[in-house]
Amino acid sequence: MSEDGSSCDSADKRYLPCCAPALVSAKMIIVVGDTHFSEEKMFLVQSCDYFQALFRSGMKECRQEKIHLKSLHAQGFLIALAVLRGELPVLDGDDIVEAIECAAFLQVAPLTKHLIDLIDSDNCLLMYHTAATFGLLDLYHAAALFIRNMYADLEAEVRKTLPSEMISYVESLTPSVFVAVGAHVTCGVDETVHAASRTVCYLDETSNNWKVLTDLPLQASTSMAGVTVLDNKLYIVGGVRGVHKQVVDSCFCYSVENNSWTRISGPAQLRYNLSLVGVDGHLYAIGGEYERTVMSSVETYDVKTGRWAFAAHLPRPVAGAACTKAMSRIFVCLWRPMETTEIYEYVSRKDEWRLVTTLIRHQSYGHCMVGHRDNLYVMRNGPSDDFLRCLMDCYNLSSGQWSSLPGHFANSRGSLFTAVVRSDSVFTLNRSMTLEYAVDGKTWKPRRQMKGFPRSGSVWTFLLRLPDALLLQ
Repeated sequence: MSEDGSSCDSADKRYLPCCAPALVSAKMIIVVGDTHFSEEKMFLVQSCDYFQALFRSGMKECRQEKIHLKSLHAQGFLIALAVLRGELPVLDGDDIVEAIECAAFLQVAPLTKHLIDLIDSDNCLLMYHTAATFGLLDLYHAAALFIRNMYADLEAEVRKTLPSEMISYVESLTPSVFVAVGAHVTCGVDETVHAASRTVCYLDETSNNWKVLTDLPLQASTSMAGVTVLDNKLYIVGGVRGVHKQVVDSCFCYSVENNSWTRISGPAQLRYNLSLVGVDGHLYAIGGEYERTVMSSVETYDVKTGRWAFAAHLPRPVAGAACTKAMSRIFVCLWRPMETTEIYEYVSRKDEWRLVTTLIRHQSYGHCMVGHRDNLYVMRNGPSDDFLRCLMDCYNLSSGQWSSLPGHFANSRGSLFTAVVRSDSVFTLNRSMTLEYAVDGKTWKPRRQMKGFPRSGSVWTFLLRLPDALLLQ
């Protein structure tokens, strides 16, 4: 207990060596320009590095009831407070500049993260230049990567508006390439080491050809496994092996930097036909099956510690669920009878699954979902049982509104059973073709057609940034 009788846990105490009695349950006035903000001191300390340092310093400011922040604009501070309270405001040009200024000056990590999530083709140059001006390095790098991935479209504007050193930094980065791996069932040490189905391939867009990146480890299986990319590393979790489809207990990570595979620990609950997604240094193994029993359990893997832990269970069991991330948030499609697709979000700070929205369509369920900016795109089979066509609906997270995309999308052999976003483009593929769509508002416009992926069965697709040494092999 604190001196005034209120509770103060150990996580809070580390910020309060000098002025804990004055800080706990106390308010202060923050003056930014001509605007006064009244905020809980504890809220500011827990949320912002600047205030943590201030109240740990023992300086006289930590005992004052009013602090002036003369270097900031009120709108930037207001945006920071909104983000710290869990809001996700949409920002225009002036808002972006003032938000970056605030994020840099006060070291507000959640605001920086939100700004990174908002990068698009309309604001990426502004984000990049302003982040350079204020020294917000994480945003600077993220905006540069976005520009590099869209360099063919943005190069003229880049050369017209940016200084030479910033252009050089963009051009020094490696763009993300489209990578695919087919379903491979390992059969043990007697299988052919270089079997085609064991290869992870990437699309060389210059030559319009698929090239081998690496072979899967002999013990790895991608059949009914969870496959995802996190921080430019490829992870494979679970799956089945052999003719009797025994569950795989070995999990693997591929590093493009070292061009090597390492084994990682597996989840406590063996599972196959799971969904795997990576966000903020963690993998999430969602649902799946074990011994033909569908599960609702979810486990999370901390990449830094190498440990798995159980998270909140899904509302009901699910296997092979459509899952994606958008705005650094995890979303999963759950089906219900009566042709209903429910979308749930995992709220990590509360360790709970929250129902976001419901989609009801005649004789149709969501079979693939992809996130772009603050939109979730749900792909589903065509009217009745026409699986050669695909319809798409869009749910906007900011407005909470559904809309249907015009027209039908060809779905022959699974072209929209998998989709990957790269900047403001979406890549889909089947055996016949790889299609790139330009995302314009809520519309997908065909942009390029390239060579299809020569594998049958299920395919996992993702993006990786490959070092020049691998590209030159």
